[in-house]
Amino acid sequence: MGDARVMVFAPAPQLTVTIEQQHNQPELHVHPGGQGIWQARMVTSLGADVTLCTAVGGEVGRVLRPLLDFKGVQLRTVPRESGSGWYVHDRRNGARVELAEQPGAPFTRHELDELYNLALAEGLRAGNAILSGPAHPSVIRPEVYGRLAHDLRAHGCRVIADLSGDHLKAVLEAGLDVVKVSHEELLRDGVIKDDSEKTLTEALINLHENGAEMALLSRADAGALALFDEQIYRVGIPKLTIADHRGAGDSMTAGIAAVLAKGGEMTQAVRTGAAAGALNVTRHGLGTGHLDAVQVLTERVKLTPIKKAR
Repeated sequence: MGDARVMVFAPAPQLTVTIEQQHNQPELHVHPGGQGIWQARMVTSLGADVTLCTAVGGEVGRVLRPLLDFKGVQLRTVPRESGSGWYVHDRRNGARVELAEQPGAPFTRHELDELYNLALAEGLRAGNAILSGPAHPSVIRPEVYGRLAHDLRAHGCRVIADLSGDHLKAVLEAGLDVVKVSHEELLRDGVIKDDSEKTLTEALINLHENGAEMALLSRADAGALALFDEQIYRVGIPKLTIADHRGAGDSMTAGIAAVLAKGGEMTQAVRTGAAAGALNVTRHGLGTGHLDAVQVLTERVKLTPIKKAR
């Protein structure tokens, strides 16, 4: 796969159990899940290697750990005293119904120290890092992300963050190369009052002025907005039939990281990220997609300049 490598900081992965319906029979699927895991899977699909820095523990962790060791990933784990998170979803009727979920207990100080040191070393070794969020904000404190973003960038590592809320604020204060956020998260957190293009472009400018060199704002099937090189672009994505909308934003982040890690330009990174996100919604597996399909779709992604960033 070459020298392109991305460290994915995924502090609290979950064991995902999904019940599907196949040919009048229920079918059980057990996979590793969580934002960072889906991102790691897509990065490897796009031709870059991944060092996955994570923590697992308890009975769930014993099941989860071997599932994290997938092709293209160098797995680096820290043991947890408490159990890893999990969820159980029922998709037998087509829609996703959450039966039960446990995001995992908050990290202890010792666990955080171990995981921080591991992620710092591996991020500097890789030269590119994705900072992904936990299933629930309570699992890991925002300042951990701020410190990690600052220390990685101070020593030459490219930092890409896919976070929201206080975790997003922490990395913006530290400064980072790329930030990706969804308009749903900004609405939920009260950062924006509506999803008009005017409001969203202002939000992009604020992200840039508050610490992100490049900012990407996903907005479901309406196509993303991107700010880089002092210009805001509308990102036109191909319309595809949706099988599962979840994970599209994570695939977008992974696409950007994979292209930048391989030395690509930001324009190509944004287009590839948009294509990876668009392809992801056609599949039931989150963070999945074939390289050739992403490449074909990338050619169909249009970047339209709409406004200069002030």
